Amino acid sequence: MEDLLQGENAATAATAAAALAAPAVAPAEAGVPTEQGMGAFAHGPHHCAQEHHHHTHAAHSAHPGHHHLLTCEGLGVSFRRYDQEAPFFRARKKDVQVLHDLSISVHQGEIVAVVGASGSGKTLLADAVMGLSSPNATVTGTIWFDGQLQDAAGLAALRGRGISLVPQSVDHLDPLMRVGLQVEGPARSKEDAARRRERRRELFARYGLGEDVARRYPHQLSGGMARRVLLCCALMDQPKLIVADEPTPGLDLDLAVAAMEDLRQFADEGGGVMLITHDIELALRVADRVAVFKDGTVVEETAVASFADPALLRHPFSRALWHALPEHGMRLEVDRGLAQEARPQVGKEEPC
Repeated sequence: MEDLLQGENAATAATAAAALAAPAVAPAEAGVPTEQGMGAFAHGPHHCAQEHHHHTHAAHSAHPGHHHLLTCEGLGVSFRRYDQEAPFFRARKKDVQVLHDLSISVHQGEIVAVVGASGSGKTLLADAVMGLSSPNATVTGTIWFDGQLQDAAGLAALRGRGISLVPQSVDHLDPLMRVGLQVEGPARSKEDAARRRERRRELFARYGLGEDVARRYPHQLSGGMARRVLLCCALMDQPKLIVADEPTPGLDLDLAVAAMEDLRQFADEGGGVMLITHDIELALRVADRVAVFKDGTVVEETAVASFADPALLRHPFSRALWHALPEHGMRLEVDRGLAQEARPQVGKEEPC
């Protein structure tokens, strides 16, 4: 397994960088499917019910260039921490695994909703895709974006230039900067500044934000306006993929639905969306596929249509999620603990 990001051990980090410097494409004669170079053998035409790369396909799934827009294979995240059960002065550091053996894919033109209980590690998945990690974290596995194998440096270079994040909290907006400047971002020249200003005006017009909003500070915005500003920030540099991490907490139903429709429009125009959310009902309205998250990994990745009938869902936790939805009676199944964990937790934020 190849290290993508590394914590305290510089030697291990160097080894990881060397490993990821190898070509992303395996020789065709090796017979190993890869994101690039293997053509239809890896990502040729697939039918909706046909499974490959750990998932089935929604009606609009597509593989332009014979690869997924985003693929994570065997992803793991662990943290180097002091053993909390050991005596204080004799505690040694140990690796605590949070994500393990996680595989997920996002196609061009679709929304993949990542749903699961609070604390299951969904935000760490977003951080890994964005190339973000704390100093004591180790990320293992492989991540491809648009057919290219990525390392930590590659993912960092893609932030805002191919992959954009819609964060959980509006607190990510700088309270001391006018929102128009935050959306526009730094410019390399006067011509670039003019281009970015025009792009920002175009986005504000699309999402119903008046030009006067550009001169306001974040505390002068309503919750819905701040959410739309975050979306404009994500769309500013015309990304191919948006990672939306709990984009609707604190919004009333109408604003939450509008936010989901914004993401749906982005996907319909050819982008890809990884939607991380507790609000399963909203996710099922707009998503094409659902990745069910439990205990640090994806236990099932399936088309939204599978949630029409629990018999179509393979994993017990997925079926518990189905039964826990209000329209299905919020029933507790045989495994009461599993069903309780599966209950939708609308409005709660993922812990960091």
